[in-house]
Formats: sequence, C-alpha cells, structure tokens
Amino acid sequence: MTKEQAGRLMKMATWAAVGVASTLVAAKAMAWWLSGSVAMLGSLADSSLDLAASLVTMFAVRLALIPPDDDHRFGHGKAEALAGLFQAAVMTGSAVYISLEAVSRIWEPVMPERSDLVIGASALAVLLSLCLVLFQSYVVRQTRSIAIAGDHLHYKGDLLLNSSVIASALISSTGFLYADGIFGVLIGGYILYGAYEVAKPAIDMLMDKEFEDEEREIIFNVVMGHPEVQGLHELKTRSSGRDRFIQMHIEVPGEMTVDAAHIIADEVEATLSEYFRDTEIFIHMDPPSPQSDALTVRELMREEDA
Repeated sequence: MTKEQAGRLMKMATWAAVGVASTLVAAKAMAWWLSGSVAMLGSLADSSLDLAASLVTMFAVRLALIPPDDDHRFGHGKAEALAGLFQAAVMTGSAVYISLEAVSRIWEPVMPERSDLVIGASALAVLLSLCLVLFQSYVVRQTRSIAIAGDHLHYKGDLLLNSSVIASALISSTGFLYADGIFGVLIGGYILYGAYEVAKPAIDMLMDKEFEDEEREIIFNVVMGHPEVQGLHELKTRSSGRDRFIQMHIEVPGEMTVDAAHIIADEVEATLSEYFRDTEIFIHMDPPSPQSDALTVRELMREEDA
C-alpha cells in the first residue's frame, strides 16, 4: 500500500469516527437526561471524549500526513503522538469525575428512570461501535497509525462499556439500586486504564523509543549476513507517526573504493527495505579498526540482553 493510499484510509477512518461519536453523543444525552442513570452518564462522558478525541485525531492525522518541509525535515508524524497525549489527559479527568459521581450514587442509590431508553441508546452504541472498530482495525493494520490506534482503543472499549450499561439498567430494574453506581465505578476504572493504553505508545514515540527487540535482531542479522560487512555499531531506531528511521555504522574492507563500499550499503539497504517498508535507512560506512570486533559484540550483546 502506497503512502497516498494509507493517507486516504486514515482520513476516512477519522471521518467515520467523528460521525459515529456525534450520533452516540446525541442519543446518549437524551437517554441520560430522561433516565438519570449514572452509568449512562459515564457512557455519555466516554462518547463525548471519543468525539473530542476523534476531532483531535482528525486534525493530527491531517497534520501528520503533511510532507517534510524546510522546518520539519523528518516530517510531522509526531502530531499523532501529541494527539494521543491529549486523549489520555481528557480520559483521565473524565474517569475521575465519573468515579466520584458513581461513589455518591452508591452512597445514596436512586432508581434510574426510563431503562428502556438507556438500553436502546446503548444497543445502538454497540452496533455502531462494532462497525467502526472493524473498519479501524483494518486501517491500523494497513497504516500503523498511532492516532487511529488510539481511537480504535476507545471504540473497542465502547463495546464492553455499553454492554455494561445495558447490564446495569437491567439489574437496577429488578430492584438492586446499587448496580448503577457499581457499574459507574467500573466504567471510570476502564476509562482510566484506556488512558494509560493510549498514553504509553504516544510517550514512547515522543521519547524516540527503539524498535521492538525482535525488529532490532532482524536488522542485526540482515546487516551482518552480507558477506562484505565486517562489523556493525551505533544501531539506532525510532518512529515518527507512520514514518520510521534506522541508522547505523557498518564496517567494510578499508581497501575498497568509495563506489564499491557504496554498492554494499545499497545492497544492505535494499534487503532491510524488504522487512521495513516506508522506513528511511541511513548507513555510515567505516573502515575496520582495532575496536571493530568489540563494538560489534557489544551491539550483539545488547540485542541478546534486551
């Protein structure tokens, strides 16, 4: 899939998310207003957050897809990570508010009204969220977008969250009034956990976290598998949105011409590109030195210890 195709998919996913979130906010707001259910309030707050997060994601995706320019030579991909941090911050605040409201409802339980509206709105949310999650899952697999992945986590959680609201309404209607508050606490906890799941990869990207150990091992094996490469050191990797970067120093025979050494670097880069598509690879060529073996072993030991 080309970058242009991936970009179109990402934009479609943001529009779909905004459309679903807007519909659910309207339906849940009416259901909460008429029923007074704190579980529905929690679900409404979650959908409102989803709408806010989806709007931020829409902006972030469009910014991240802007090609590199003179001021941003590595592109704008980290806009996705910034959107993820915003999502996590808002989710955390909402989780605390919902939990406090739920605890007060446990302390002073109230029979929710119009359980039929609560169940109807939640059933609609389950159906729309399921359709959106399936589409977002496809987009994430094709694009590796961290912003779309964060939105995907929200709506994937909505399937469980809205099912919990339905269960709360059904149980409360039997006379167990504490169910509304208990499910509200559970929903608050789930949103807080979701905030952590969104924030972690965003922080990793902003902090230029290395590729996963398995991927770094592939890089090492591919490079050292070339018959003319005598050493590898200073292997560094990072991600910026969909864009990924690999840089390294390889050691080639010192008597080689610059052209011959350049051909080796091109061959290594071509092989790595088969494993890491849409990745910029920077290779610096060094002649062997008395420290060559030690540097290569140190890099190897790092891969084994990781």
